[in-house]
Amino acid sequence: MVLVPDEGKALPPPGIVNRNSVWLSGVGWCSAMLQNAMNRRPPLKAGVHRQVLLATIGWFIGYHITKYENYTYARLDRDMNQYIKMHPEEFAMKEKRTLAEIVEPFHAVR
Repeated sequence: MVLVPDEGKALPPPGIVNRNSVWLSGVGWCSAMLQNAMNRRPPLKAGVHRQVLLATIGWFIGYHITKYENYTYARLDRDMNQYIKMHPEEFAMKEKRTLAEIVEPFHAVR
């Protein structure tokens, strides 16, 4: 699709079952059932072919939204890592402290 540029095609594809696909598939299926109910038809039994079609369209759109989401996060990670490499003085390693140095000493009241 046009959403992901050529540099994003090097990324691994997302899983077939992902949250966007499942969510939008459910939205498509519920919209078909809502349309059946509004037209006073049995919601589950009437127009099963439309239910399957709208669920499949939702699954397809969710898959491609996930691909675009993965590309966006990969691009942001790449830009952030490049900035860290170019400006190491802003990201100096801090000295490690133990928990005893951080927490105040405990003195029992009784």
